[in-house]
Amino acid sequence: MPTRVLCVPAPGRLEFATEPDEPLAEGRFRVATVFSGLSAGTELTFLRGTNPSVRAGWDATLGLFTGEPTEAAYPVRKLGYMQVGRVVETRTPAIGTGRLVAMAYGHRTGYVADPRADRFVPLPDDIDPVLGIYAAHMGPICANGLLHAAADVCGPDVRGLGDGVAGRRVVVVGAGVVGVLTALFAREHGAAEVVVLDETRARLELCRALGLDAFDTGGAADAGRAFKERWRHGPADHGADVVFQCRGRSEALATALRVLRPQGTVVDLAFYTDTAAAVCLGEEFHHNGLAIRCAQIGRVPRGMSHLWDRERLSVETLALLRSRGTDIREHLVTDVLPMEEAPRLMAEVADRRRHVVQAVFTV
Repeated sequence: MPTRVLCVPAPGRLEFATEPDEPLAEGRFRVATVFSGLSAGTELTFLRGTNPSVRAGWDATLGLFTGEPTEAAYPVRKLGYMQVGRVVETRTPAIGTGRLVAMAYGHRTGYVADPRADRFVPLPDDIDPVLGIYAAHMGPICANGLLHAAADVCGPDVRGLGDGVAGRRVVVVGAGVVGVLTALFAREHGAAEVVVLDETRARLELCRALGLDAFDTGGAADAGRAFKERWRHGPADHGADVVFQCRGRSEALATALRVLRPQGTVVDLAFYTDTAAAVCLGEEFHHNGLAIRCAQIGRVPRGMSHLWDRERLSVETLALLRSRGTDIREHLVTDVLPMEEAPRLMAEVADRRRHVVQAVFTV
């Protein structure tokens, strides 16, 4: 059966393309998609044409944006990285037919995988299959944030994800999927307090329903002052022990710096497409001796890849899903709808006519 693939042929447009059925070569396996999760923050940058790799041209060899727009970036034929598929055919001993696997191959009705090149995470029977969308990529993104916080404390000698948050006061900026999962990881790994900052009422209520403390940054109270007065460590030493910045706006990074104690670290998991005009590096960043540490999923902290790879981060994700899966399914997954409706939903979200936290497409 031909495969349908959701793609962006040009900025502002979404459509399905059809690919012919690919013969199954020796050593590969075929999956039929069951669930596909939307990562709105990243995916909509391609729809809007604001993704830096499109606007500024990314030279992967040099690790450098060239400043030259990349017209060849379109059509974008791989959108998304949160898929659950059922193995319907296999020619490899790596996986048997009938198994559910978490992967990251984009919004498409099926995929032929090569286990030598494609990551896949077999889903245990005690994990809700819908939540399998987090097992391969999104969950490890958030777990990697905690790993970077742990490395900030322990260097390469990190024994567990709690090493950077246990017994500490933690702020998470942004109550989207990344922020909520990161906050739940911090809570599960022993943080003394976890507070999530956001300005959207529905997201603040979601956090409270999950048992997380939430602070409204859209209110009259200044978050910086509120948390500096709430948490005192000593003379001229006030604020959060560690901040996870999970919202892709520069003003969110500015807030993260304001709530942090002197010589603390902002672990940054956000993806920015705006300028950083709101980030005044001559203020708290400079006077309090702060650090900003990017926790991109493409890298674990230096010197730790032999112990902490993406497979281990997936194991940590499955543990979180076992512990909090019922609550996550009830409160974080806000929309479940057929993949055929994906273009309409994404257009509505892009135009701010619809609010979702986690949308999941079914096939």
